[in-house]
Amino acid sequence: MSDVAGELARVRRAFEQPTLTLLHQRQAPVVIAVFRSAFGRDNRPIPTARLHAQVEDHLAELRLTGEAEVPTGSGRDLCQRWMRGQWLVRALDDSGQEVYSLTSHAQQALELVKTLSRDRATLSEHRIATILTTVRRFNSEANPDRSARVGILNAEIARLAAERDRLVEGEQMEAPSEDYMLEGFTELQSLISALPSDFARVEERFAQIRAEILASFRAEDRPAGEVIDAYLARADSLLTATPEGRAFEGAFALLRDDAMVAQLRDDLGALLDHPLSDGLLADGDRAELRGTVRLIRDGLDRVLSQRSRVTSTLKDYIVAHDAARDRELEQTLRQIESGLMGWMATSGPRATLDLPLLPARVDVDHFRERFHDPADDVAPTRLADTPTADDVPPSFAAVMAQGGPSITALRRRLDEALASLDPAASLGQVFDSLDPALRRPVEIFGLLHLAADRELPAEPTLERYHALRPDGSGRTFAVPRVPLDDPDLPSRPKDRR
Repeated sequence: MSDVAGELARVRRAFEQPTLTLLHQRQAPVVIAVFRSAFGRDNRPIPTARLHAQVEDHLAELRLTGEAEVPTGSGRDLCQRWMRGQWLVRALDDSGQEVYSLTSHAQQALELVKTLSRDRATLSEHRIATILTTVRRFNSEANPDRSARVGILNAEIARLAAERDRLVEGEQMEAPSEDYMLEGFTELQSLISALPSDFARVEERFAQIRAEILASFRAEDRPAGEVIDAYLARADSLLTATPEGRAFEGAFALLRDDAMVAQLRDDLGALLDHPLSDGLLADGDRAELRGTVRLIRDGLDRVLSQRSRVTSTLKDYIVAHDAARDRELEQTLRQIESGLMGWMATSGPRATLDLPLLPARVDVDHFRERFHDPADDVAPTRLADTPTADDVPPSFAAVMAQGGPSITALRRRLDEALASLDPAASLGQVFDSLDPALRRPVEIFGLLHLAADRELPAEPTLERYHALRPDGSGRTFAVPRVPLDDPDLPSRPKDRR
């Protein structure tokens, strides 16, 4: 009887978890369907106003289909109710915008429903082989007997060498059956689909630690130095003091290896390119498997961001803690105590002193009309990390064609024009005789700059400059005529104005 009572207590504690309370309610299928439609597979954060609108749209669509068990209330009320049930969490993203995201309990419930909705065999050759391989590898890494470890490694090396030699000799390769491939893909999807809830659980642990730190800071029941020392030491060991932190640190150490991540991407690509994969996997399943690396990186980024918020909390407290204010308060209290002792020395035991309960009101003529608005400091939208096929970088020649005037080339051509036996009569004729690459509209400014540097006077009459744009189109500009002196004639006087 005691065993049954203990089992009942453990089962009741399990049913009190938010995961089972979500699945145990009457409207669970509708809530799960809304969560899966809104957040997708990777639990992407959604702005609060957008999720409120999405929830109302999804529920309205379900009512039109004749669904009876649909929650009532506005999108905002339902999201608040789901937050109280610990299925949604609201936080600020990097830009300071309020967003919703699923908790680890909700993601675990979604994953359980997704697993139960898959058609798969409960027992297969692939599963037994996976269990044997995992146990063998686990034993080779954990066995305390040195000789046993060496024997396991030698047996594995011999098996792999024999398989390699058989393939090198050209023997026939055994193709896996469709059942084997289907079971393998199913187990792979089960493992990968559990990652978002695992990352969310670590993220929630860091958020809980941050809340504990803030509560201790606000309580101020300990000296500031003791609080800072204790939580600085805790921040240094966050990833080793909890099971979630140790698990995340191990995953992070593996994924920092670029070669291992590249191998994971290549192995997934090879499996998806298998001839049997087209008939076994739907388009959605293929997209989920191809996005595994991105899913892992996004989960790591969210956990690292939450960990940064913990350390930022410590930093903000240290920076904002005003030691001078504490000293002023201590001096004020000492002055009050000294004054009270002096008053008690000259007054009787039943003497009274009238003191105002609250300080006098302060008359302020004007308050600030404009306060800090966080919306003014929103960062710009982040650029895409990977360029698309349309974002082809321009060539060096195209960049040069859009640049400023070619002063060096223009100076050389102007000197040649002035030193030739048949010099040009004006600066416009020099421009028209240039190569097409030097007849851009911007080159007109370069010639005028060189003419001004040589103090060549301009006439009031206008002269036509026939320019060519980099795309081949032409444009004519009317510019004051700048005559060029004949080198065989005496130079005209320069206008110093």
